This record gives sequence, structure tokens and C-alpha cells, in this order.
Amino acid sequence: MIFFRRILNSKQVLVLSLSFLLMNCSGNDFTRSGQNREGKPDQESWQVTITLTSEGIKRAVINSGHLEKFNDKKQIYLDEGVDADFFDRSEKHTTNLISHAAEVDESSNFMVAIGDVVIISDSGITLFTDTISWNNSIEKVFTDGSVMITTENGDTLYGIGFESDIEMKHWKIIQPTGVMHNDEDK
Repeated sequence: MIFFRRILNSKQVLVLSLSFLLMNCSGNDFTRSGQNREGKPDQESWQVTITLTSEGIKRAVINSGHLEKFNDKKQIYLDEGVDADFFDRSEKHTTNLISHAAEVDESSNFMVAIGDVVIISDSGITLFTDTISWNNSIEKVFTDGSVMITTENGDTLYGIGFESDIEMKHWKIIQPTGVMHNDEDK
């Protein structure tokens, strides 16, 4: 009995209790949140606005409901609705893009918009497609997918593949499809 009384002073009781607690918590069933960061974003934000620049000139302002940033890949993933405004070299608004999601390569500002993409230009052209890419370095938008375009005078054009400047002033459909009727045919 004396031996137990000597061991069980208050400091020793605390050490013994902590030892039992740690031994019980160190089993294989105990896992910590965030223990493995592989595949998880380095930063995550909601209701975000990001600005893309080129040589200090504002080229795009992108709003999104959710953002995931991966530092090692220099990638940003946007979802929960993407609304992007594009600007020319004098920072004048030229175009608005809406999509479900987008991916941005931070090293080149290359962006891919995904899901029910609609681009409305200030020049009067509206483009509908599923996916489109914006290459900031050559200032072009393009897709290999199906497109539908409405023009300022009410024409509707269809095709496969599309290329344009971001202002949608100089554009082309790679493989036009459908039939176009001229009013003179009536």
C-alpha cells in the first residue's frame, strides 16, 4: 500500500492519466482532418473576384461563387457560376462571359470556361457553346466544339469550331453547318 501511495501523488496521477489517454487515441481508427493534403487545394474561397492583367493592364475581371487554388500546379478552379468581363488594351469593356465553371492557368492567364458558356460582346455578337478557351497571350478565344452565334442583325449561325478575338469583331466558324436563307429568295 505504501508503494501505491508513493506513486500516485498528483503529478504522477496526471502523467499516468495522460499516458493512458494518448495510448487510447493513437490507435489506427484515429485520423486527423487534413493529414494528407494530396489533391486538396492550398486555398479555397467563396464569392470571389479575381483580376487578370497583362503587363499591368487589366484584361479580365472574373467573379465566381467558389474558387480552389493549387499553388504547385499554378491552377485556379472556379465553379458555382462564373461571370467574366474582358477588356481591351485600353481597359475598355469588350465582352462578358458566363459559364458554370472555369480553369485558369496562373502562369499564362490561359482560361477554359466549361458548361453552358455564353459570350456576349459589346459589338453585338452572342456565342453559345459548351466549352471555350481564352489564350491571353495571343488574345484569342476558340473552341473545337459545337457553336451557335447570333448577330446584331438577328442572324443565327451554327457550326463546329470557332475562333475570334476577345472583342468578337473578327471571328470565324471553322465548319459552318445549316442552311442560310436570303430575303431575296422570297
